[in-house]
Amino acid sequence: MTEATASLRPDIVTRPDSEFIQAITLTDATMLVAGSMIGSGIFITSAAMARSIGSPMWLLIAWVVTGVITLLGALSYGELAAMFPRAGGQYVFLRESMGPLMGFLYGWTLFLVIQTGTIAAVAVAFGRFLGVLWPTIGPDRYAWFPQGNVCVSWLGCTDASNAIQLGLSPQRLVALVSIVVLTWINLRGVREGKLVQTSLTIIKTGALALLIVLGLTVGRNVTALAANFRGANFAGSIDVSGAFVVAFGAALVGSLFSSDAWNNVTFAAAEVKNPKRNLPLALAFGTGLVTVLYIMANVAYLNVLPMNGVADGATALARGVSHATQDRVATAALEVIFGAAGATIMAVAILISTFGCNNGLILAGARVYYAMARDGLFFRRVGSLNHRRVPAAGLIVQSIWVALLCLTGSYNQLLNYVIFAALVFYALTTIGLFMLRAKRPDVERPYRAVGYPFLPALYIALTTAVMLLILLSPSTRQDAFLGLVIVLIGIPVYFIWRAVEPAPARQ
Repeated sequence: MTEATASLRPDIVTRPDSEFIQAITLTDATMLVAGSMIGSGIFITSAAMARSIGSPMWLLIAWVVTGVITLLGALSYGELAAMFPRAGGQYVFLRESMGPLMGFLYGWTLFLVIQTGTIAAVAVAFGRFLGVLWPTIGPDRYAWFPQGNVCVSWLGCTDASNAIQLGLSPQRLVALVSIVVLTWINLRGVREGKLVQTSLTIIKTGALALLIVLGLTVGRNVTALAANFRGANFAGSIDVSGAFVVAFGAALVGSLFSSDAWNNVTFAAAEVKNPKRNLPLALAFGTGLVTVLYIMANVAYLNVLPMNGVADGATALARGVSHATQDRVATAALEVIFGAAGATIMAVAILISTFGCNNGLILAGARVYYAMARDGLFFRRVGSLNHRRVPAAGLIVQSIWVALLCLTGSYNQLLNYVIFAALVFYALTTIGLFMLRAKRPDVERPYRAVGYPFLPALYIALTTAVMLLILLSPSTRQDAFLGLVIVLIGIPVYFIWRAVEPAPARQ
């Protein structure tokens, strides 16, 4: 697009050739926050969480805790986003507060695990739900493709069920195709990417709201209500011991992953109109909306399905929340309401949701690698924009690595890789907020974090506590340690990179 053409369009603000196009409005930014958060997790992870926690009350508490953590993080990040409305977002925040090494470690981990691992997990979930419409798209790996299970016993792996599962399956093949399509869409320009994002987010938010309404009204089931909410059934016969606290922390991996990626809007800050105002608002509006929807969705599940079903039950109702087929708990709920047609309806809705989620993740992630490359901390070619003013090289490199991750793990494994590493940097970035208040007290702050210093400090404490619980749980320890190892490997990589690639003048 030429500047002459762009000047005729009121929704686009043109900037010099070397820079991005500011085309993302407050509505678009809010939809990017919500759309990046709502993917597949809310429709799947409650099943595994129910098996771990075993109590309707504690399941809901887990989602409330997750919502509180997410909102506290978003409110803290609003101040940083308004201070540094640049491409790269959280990478820039860490670079400015703690120096280039910490910024690099975040970008390094984002590329290897956090962003790409999330995209891979959501893409695999897309394949899983397409399997509802076409059962031949299953999870079994192809015998003709190289495969194997990697199990590290000292990291907590006990058998093939929690080993790293290498190989290609029909579900993973579908995941690869979806990644290629979405990367192509975003190569065409930010306008195309934001149009897909906003449209699909409106559709999937409406679908999730409809699921909630149906679950609370026509789907209310006497058996489920008695099993989940009557008398002592709500709290369950749970001894709140150290073992349960660890299990609760491990269960939070699912809900935190489902609520992750809210920070992605900061990655694309250079393309947001009036970012000093719109970024904090988008973070607050988007996370608030999704938090309410997630809590109510779980209330709806518990209105339709009993918490603990029998694994071999013949119907969705008998299986319940904890034993939904392939953990597709939302599908099981609609099967109870609409019969066999419910599975098809839910599958279509979730396919739209996961496709839209990955569009936002793919759009945003490449902006971080662009910012790193401009600082001399990533491949130089990635630090340039194509004729459509998008970081094309970053999008392509990202898609290649995501494709490889799709071949290395199941949905649950991929989310475990992601969330521990993400929590480390969420806590560090919020610590950086305190450091910037001390080091740069006179810098313009168009928005100041609500409840500072108490609420940001509470956010740091909560994320740290969850990380400790994840490390203590045998079911999540292996993947958490692998994520931590990836972060630490970045330290020597940084110094090697600096030695061969001197830092250029900052843009």
